[in-house]
Amino acid sequence: MASINDIIKREVNPFDLVNLKTGNFWGQNQELESVVESIHQEAITEIEGFLDLVTKDNCSRTVLLVGDAGSGKSYLLSRLKRTFNSKAFFAYIGPWVDNDYMWRHLLRNTVDSLIQVPEGQEESQLILWLKNLSVFTKTNLKKQLFNDSFWQLLLGDRQKFVNHLKKTYLKAGIYNPDVFFGVLHDLTDPELYPIACEWLRGDNLSEESMQALRLRHCIDAEDAAKNILANFGKISTATQPIVLCFDQVETLPNWTSNPQPLFNINTTIHSENLKNFLIIISIVTNAYKQSYRYIQQSDKARIERLVSLKPINLNQAEALWTYRLQSIHQEANPKPDLPIFPLNRQLLEENFPGGKTMPRTAFIVARLEYQQYKLSLLKEIVVVNIPPKTPKKSEGQQGLIDIKIVKNDLTSNISDRQKEQAEFELIWQQEYKKIQDKLVKISLLAAPDLIRMVQETLEALQVQAIKPKLISGTYASYSLSYQSPSKRENIGIVWTEDANMNSFYNVMNACQKAIQQNVCQRLYLIRIGSIGNAKLAGYKIYSQIFTGTNHIHIKPNLASVHYLATYHSLVNSAQAQELVVGGQAITLPGLQSLIRESKILEQCTLLQNLGIITKQEPKKHNLNKTKDLRPVKDFLLNLVKTQGYMGVPTLISQGVSQFSYVEESETQHLIDLLCQEKKVKIINPKSKLEDQLIRLLTH
Repeated sequence: MASINDIIKREVNPFDLVNLKTGNFWGQNQELESVVESIHQEAITEIEGFLDLVTKDNCSRTVLLVGDAGSGKSYLLSRLKRTFNSKAFFAYIGPWVDNDYMWRHLLRNTVDSLIQVPEGQEESQLILWLKNLSVFTKTNLKKQLFNDSFWQLLLGDRQKFVNHLKKTYLKAGIYNPDVFFGVLHDLTDPELYPIACEWLRGDNLSEESMQALRLRHCIDAEDAAKNILANFGKISTATQPIVLCFDQVETLPNWTSNPQPLFNINTTIHSENLKNFLIIISIVTNAYKQSYRYIQQSDKARIERLVSLKPINLNQAEALWTYRLQSIHQEANPKPDLPIFPLNRQLLEENFPGGKTMPRTAFIVARLEYQQYKLSLLKEIVVVNIPPKTPKKSEGQQGLIDIKIVKNDLTSNISDRQKEQAEFELIWQQEYKKIQDKLVKISLLAAPDLIRMVQETLEALQVQAIKPKLISGTYASYSLSYQSPSKRENIGIVWTEDANMNSFYNVMNACQKAIQQNVCQRLYLIRIGSIGNAKLAGYKIYSQIFTGTNHIHIKPNLASVHYLATYHSLVNSAQAQELVVGGQAITLPGLQSLIRESKILEQCTLLQNLGIITKQEPKKHNLNKTKDLRPVKDFLLNLVKTQGYMGVPTLISQGVSQFSYVEESETQHLIDLLCQEKKVKIINPKSKLEDQLIRLLTH
């Protein structure tokens, strides 16, 4: 086993890229949730008490979770889900982009969470919820239906299922009971389950899918979305509550001056007696204080408790450090005397004389100190230019010179801005991978969200005169306009992936009116879905608009949407004061500056097709005929930039871990290329691979 110093030399700083944010807690790495149980335990106990009350009397309740930036609000939501998922269903509600679409957004986010499979379970929350409805638990029907042949027994008995539920919940006031209970039945059919979930989340389904579900209408209005959400609560009063976790609410449209839409939702849940919900609203302290006077008194009265996250003490901060360092300590022989080595308690006492701090701040201090210690170990590095035999004086002097060069390169020749840019690109790649794994098709995103993502990228790229809602009517939030960067003309964008051809007709009709009114000189339709056939009215209008004109139909690829969604996620994090780069929280203008400098968005083909970014000829990278390994190569270089120096095996494993499609041999080849390009250098190339260290070369 290696010494602790040898491990520190080769491994990545364990405090790097520790952003105290999780975003959606479904599918996220939750390693920090059980780090120090005492952290925020009072808040957890208090919220559990309200959850138990909802379970007992089915009356919905609201908790406002307030904390300073970096206090761990998002992690607390994640920890609550992990701790109490056995006695409640959890839904993550991210910020919506349009207040005219908030109930549909709430329903979509709730259903998206309900179809997730809790830890330790084999079935989704939605199926577990369905199986535990009182209609089954109070009769022998559950025993008859939920056995090994459950699905088969239910098939073909749809009307009996619906009638039984209607009779059971007659007094509950179910909205559209035939439709709603029919869809619940379809959830039990593996073939219909996917489209039944899509209908529940508010997708505009194709005519074929609607026929399969025996339905005529989609959930295409705010009131309908609210009532479907209410149905979930009304029929689940004998089972577990549903916890609605509203996160990053300070990023909602015009939040500071108009927080009312969110509190309208909360008050409606209470005043219209929507049952069995625990609402948790997470918000940064200063954002809440700024908006407080704009919240109506009647809405404030609907909040049962304000729970404030307190700073952590130094013992808790030390425990956080211990957790982050334990992996390298476990490998070391002998074990360090202190569980926080190379850090120490004095560091905490000097930086936080008041004895309190925020988790994020504790991590930032630890990261800087750890990196300084790592750089101090350079004097122990054996420069292989010194031969193993007794060196001549000149050879020894050459070795000392090389050590000096290494140290200078690591400590001074790369600017703080370059390090910040490298770290940002690593954060981008990390977030991009999460989005890539989660977003498997474009239609998972609602049209207003897609348009908002386009708007945010245009703003970052300093496009002028951006205005939302180019078209009018029901589908206005599907569109925007801006001024062309190259010409003095107004450009319109409409993005719709609704599979329903009636919806497509209405969008095309609105587009035609906008063109006739000359609100834009060029219109882009973004749509990968079907445009129908010549018999359909929507197709006819589409042909009139996009045949032989300067209007253009773009079929987006999924990779482009991954770029937009990744940037959107970072925008929300920046606005919620959760995005940390280079040890500092990054504001939205700071994020926009970093994204322009990195030129990451230039790789987005959708932005190229819109003419926002100049199309570039594909570069011949000669790395692999079937794979584009350039992102991997950039990742490896950026990692070395942030670390200064590290072990070659660690760099290889990091590359393979981040990119599932890359082999170790390919990663090694990319490192060789970086060496040939004199961007990095192996410090001890004659050593065994497992002992080799690699450093950054600067010029």
